[in-house]
Amino acid sequence: MNKNFISISIMFFGFCIILSSWVYSNALENIANNQRIETAEKPIQEEYRFELIVVNENNVILYDKQSGDSWRKFIDSGAGPTEWEKQALPF
Repeated sequence: MNKNFISISIMFFGFCIILSSWVYSNALENIANNQRIETAEKPIQEEYRFELIVVNENNVILYDKQSGDSWRKFIDSGAGPTEWEKQALPF
């Protein structure tokens, strides 16, 4: 009776190891698939497409790296907001 109990315990322990390995591998596969889907939805190039360049306290430039366009805004220290205007980079 004691030998049967030991062999059943060993088989149960082996089954638990195989089952936990299968669950762990499925979890890792799901994580990898979710990361691939997220990167496909939001490409890295789109994420870093625009750059904000602060020239001085009154001038701000927004640069589009994909198209090469830039917009400059002059902010007067005592006045309200002004409009953005598209122009070439000064450098």
